[in-house]
Amino acid sequence: MTQAGPQMFETALDELGAVVSRIDDGRIDAGCKMLAGAGKIVAYGCGREALQVKGFAMRLYHLGLPVSVVGDMTTPPLGQGDVLLASSGPGETSTVLTLMRVAREAGAKVLLLTAEPAGSAAKLADFTLLVPAQTMASDQGAARTSVLPMGSLFEGALFLLFEVMVLKLKALTGATPEAMRARHTNME
Repeated sequence: MTQAGPQMFETALDELGAVVSRIDDGRIDAGCKMLAGAGKIVAYGCGREALQVKGFAMRLYHLGLPVSVVGDMTTPPLGQGDVLLASSGPGETSTVLTLMRVAREAGAKVLLLTAEPAGSAAKLADFTLLVPAQTMASDQGAARTSVLPMGSLFEGALFLLFEVMVLKLKALTGATPEAMRARHTNME
């Protein structure tokens, strides 16, 4: 490995650490309470954000929460008392905006993860968790802040945020490691 390799890892990890250290812990707790109290949770994200959101949905299921992912054939309709968990790092993703409107019109609440607090998605959300990281909206020119390409810093920060949320939700719901493991699929 060249000398640049370890330096790249160190830089990327420093960037991730700086992002997650700026996420408001009180808002993380409030978002977890929103999810723990939801009748149903439906999750959605686009592109690589979708991969992080789907991983989080899997852990929500392991915790025993009633979760589905938009696009799955078994996704139920949302209504009063339900939550749409949506991710739009750039804050302007047209699919996310449309689904947010559908969920709100049905009476559900929207929990949004974004890097853009002034974006269209944040204006539509009932609750926003700000993840202050470079996204596809800020990866070029003077706005670029990360060694990582495009929205990778936001996506990596989502992974870490979701893992911490799982720990907080585990405590909130009283889920045991044994119960979580018992819900893991045997179809692998």
